[in-house]
Amino acid sequence: MSNNSEIIAAATRYESLVGVSNANGTHRDPKDLFSALVRELHRVVQFDYVGVSIRDEKSNTFHDHFVDAETKAVMARDPELAMEESDAWWVYQNQEPLVTSLEAHDPRFSKLQEIMKKYGIHCACTLPLTTAHSKVGILTFASKAPDIYTAEEVHFLSVVAEQIALAFDNALHFDAAQASQQQLLKKNERVGLLLELTNHVVSNLEFRDVLRAVVASTRRVMGCDGVGITLPDTDNTHLRIYALDLAFSDESVHEESLVPIDEDVSGAVFRTGKLWCGSVLEARRLGMKDTAQAEAGTVCILPLVSRGRVLGTFGVVKYQDAAFTSDDFEFLTQIANQVAIAVENALAFGQIRELKDQLSKEKLYLEDEIRTEMNFAQIIGNSASLRRVLKRVETVAPTDSTVLIYGETGTGKELIARGIHDLSPRRSKPFVKLNCAAIPTGLLESELFGHERGAFTGAIAQRIGRFEVADGGTIFLDEIGEIPLELQTKLLRVLQEREFERLGSSRTLRTDARLIAATNRDLEAMVSEQKFRSDLFFRLNVFPVHVPPLRERQGDIPLLVRHFTQQFSRRMNRMIETIPSAAMDSLCRYHWPGNIRELQNVIERAVIISTGPVLSVDVSDLKFPEAGHVVEETTSPKSPTNGALHDVLEQSERQQILKALEQCNWVVAGLNGAAARLGMKRSTLQQRIRKLGIARRSA
Repeated sequence: MSNNSEIIAAATRYESLVGVSNANGTHRDPKDLFSALVRELHRVVQFDYVGVSIRDEKSNTFHDHFVDAETKAVMARDPELAMEESDAWWVYQNQEPLVTSLEAHDPRFSKLQEIMKKYGIHCACTLPLTTAHSKVGILTFASKAPDIYTAEEVHFLSVVAEQIALAFDNALHFDAAQASQQQLLKKNERVGLLLELTNHVVSNLEFRDVLRAVVASTRRVMGCDGVGITLPDTDNTHLRIYALDLAFSDESVHEESLVPIDEDVSGAVFRTGKLWCGSVLEARRLGMKDTAQAEAGTVCILPLVSRGRVLGTFGVVKYQDAAFTSDDFEFLTQIANQVAIAVENALAFGQIRELKDQLSKEKLYLEDEIRTEMNFAQIIGNSASLRRVLKRVETVAPTDSTVLIYGETGTGKELIARGIHDLSPRRSKPFVKLNCAAIPTGLLESELFGHERGAFTGAIAQRIGRFEVADGGTIFLDEIGEIPLELQTKLLRVLQEREFERLGSSRTLRTDARLIAATNRDLEAMVSEQKFRSDLFFRLNVFPVHVPPLRERQGDIPLLVRHFTQQFSRRMNRMIETIPSAAMDSLCRYHWPGNIRELQNVIERAVIISTGPVLSVDVSDLKFPEAGHVVEETTSPKSPTNGALHDVLEQSERQQILKALEQCNWVVAGLNGAAARLGMKRSTLQQRIRKLGIARRSA
């Protein structure tokens, strides 16, 4: 019978060890594992109390789990017993089992024995929980019965302690691995967010879309209840919410809301450039607006700083107390730095875009002059009438007064306007011109004042008006009499108030542009006919300048003819050295109804048809006055004027060709031939020789 009892006891203990081993692989939570171990061990080990003390190397403490085996109640370590005075500390240090009994007096553990007597414990067995890799902690069994932990029992409990050490080591490592994995996932998610923000910063998205993506991503990764970004408004007294992402609906706070800089906690962060973190209640007391009913919560507002300049604020809110750790603050600072880069880039790109638009507009308005290479550094002429005009230009140029230039078409009103600008203090600023008669009525307002995207059908992008481009400079409105009545009111407002609105916008813009207007119409007559506003006329007619027609400047015609001849010769790579006197006389006698513009066109055509060094003017295109009216000249050889001029030109050409042939010893072709000297092709020269009947005299 005795042997059977021992066999049964051994089998039970073996079964208990199997249960301990199974608990090792089943339970990952240390508390669940401890509860399972208590159930298994109580079948084969006698104890009234059992506990484990797991060592935490980081905090240099033990985490205790003690249970009353009868009541299953969790017990705390007696506060009167310091860890250094306990049997657990000795066992952990020496890594040996220790049996403590009230019957055996041991001065090392006198304090412990007093505690044991207090709880009615007669003996206790404490064993180290140790694996091959680490010292896990301590296992303690305590019993109210005396002397039950014999050497044989201690040996069995040591085997049990080895299994339990493995079980706890696995559970702790699983917890650590799980925590490490969660921490790694969190870290990866945050790194992913920073990469995502970097991609947003360098993306081609609109600036507002970039900020919206930033706040949405931040709220998702941080698990916040709200994230917002504010930037200073144009008035510098408010911050404007540019992007907002809330977990709840809030009608009082939304994108485009204005936050007073002097009355809100965000404004304080913007002014000082220092992070603010506090409770929701404190933030509300400092001016933060939100409609959430939560009383608990944490608000963190960070400045967006780049190159020592505060560009805005970045705020997050969580409706729980002490919601942000030091790691969170560090991560939010990284986000704020990324956002600051995005904001700085957007501001820089915005300035570059504005300058680019400004330059493109100025280029658009000036490219005609650049392309035609008119190069009028000064007005050509020295007649008395022109000198009187230039004297008035010198008088009015240094002022900012509005100038109205009268004159026929083609008299050079634009050159007079440019002369006023070049002599004014505004000469370093743009000179913007617009021919009001060349723009359809429906588009003229947009040309003058600009429009917003979507202001009308076809307005696919924002357009800057010419008054905006000319800010600080001069705007020249040619043919101002063609402006419709409904638009004259807005033009009058710009002259009086210096302000206007783009089409499709309610935002008032200011301009410091000087206006110079020109017209070939009688504005006073138009006022009397109610085709032009009288108040606008009086605002324009502050300083009138009359440009005389070319027929009143006959002394300037030779100067203009030579100027245009040289200009077009250089452009067409021609060599024209002579202007026949007969041709010049005809040009001076012509009445020039088209004024300087007509003269310019005639000379350009003459340079084109000239094949040699002599300017060949086709006077058949000119209309000479007869009997008090203008009639068209006939091209018939019987016309006295035409025939005489033709004979003069032909004789002059004959003399030039003869001279060249004699100088070249009548050699026509080759580098040293007459054709090369005259700048003509050999075949062309031969044709002219035959037509003019030129023959070499016999010696």
